[in-house]
Amino acid sequence: MSATEQQRQDLQQLIDDAGRIAVLTGAGMSTESGIPDFRSVDGLWSRDLSLADVVSIDYFRRAPAAFWQAFREIFRIKLVGDYQPNDGHRFLAALEQAGKEVTILTQNIDGLHGRAGNRRVLEMHGTLLSASCPDCETPHTLDYVQQHEVPPCRRCGAVLKPDVVLYGEAVPLIDVAFQAALNADLLLVMGSSLEVSPVNLIPLEAARAGIPCALINYTPTRFDSLFDLCIQAGIGETCRGLHA
Repeated sequence: MSATEQQRQDLQQLIDDAGRIAVLTGAGMSTESGIPDFRSVDGLWSRDLSLADVVSIDYFRRAPAAFWQAFREIFRIKLVGDYQPNDGHRFLAALEQAGKEVTILTQNIDGLHGRAGNRRVLEMHGTLLSASCPDCETPHTLDYVQQHEVPPCRRCGAVLKPDVVLYGEAVPLIDVAFQAALNADLLLVMGSSLEVSPVNLIPLEAARAGIPCALINYTPTRFDSLFDLCIQAGIGETCRGLHA
């Protein structure tokens, strides 16, 4: 399904009228770069434990070696792939370059927004590109992590934890994200099914505050009624019909 010309015009008008734009992005933002939604991965881990069980802070603490084995399988494509920003990422960077104040509120952990050139990126669920020691907090790069099946801290030897927000952990940037959305002239949601809490409450609060909200997603969400504009189409294709 493609965006209609009227939908593109309406979205362009919302963007033109906004000086400050908050953009909430989900897995659909990166699928056009070749990165699948990790929830679609069907691996050995899924036979005995649910995704929430495996990618959880409790499982990491209880069985760090098994955690890392499952974590690598679930995120194997992201961890080893050489992925690049797509037209959607590049459009958001172009908005910033054109003088808009763009704040990215992303659920993604692939780092593609920063690679595209956006400078104000809140990675609400963390990043795959690094890991830290849970004991002494020493940071480590992805290159180092990739050298070890169960990566140890170089400083104290404890098993590293990926810098991803695991199930059971608080989302540390959520209050900042809510504030960024409430300070914006436009909230644009791109590629999110809005199923993950508390991130999915951001458009609810923005709509209640009277902030214009637009959504680009392939499929409907249960929050569609909140939005002034809903476009069920590909992000790249839609963005190629817009200008910064």
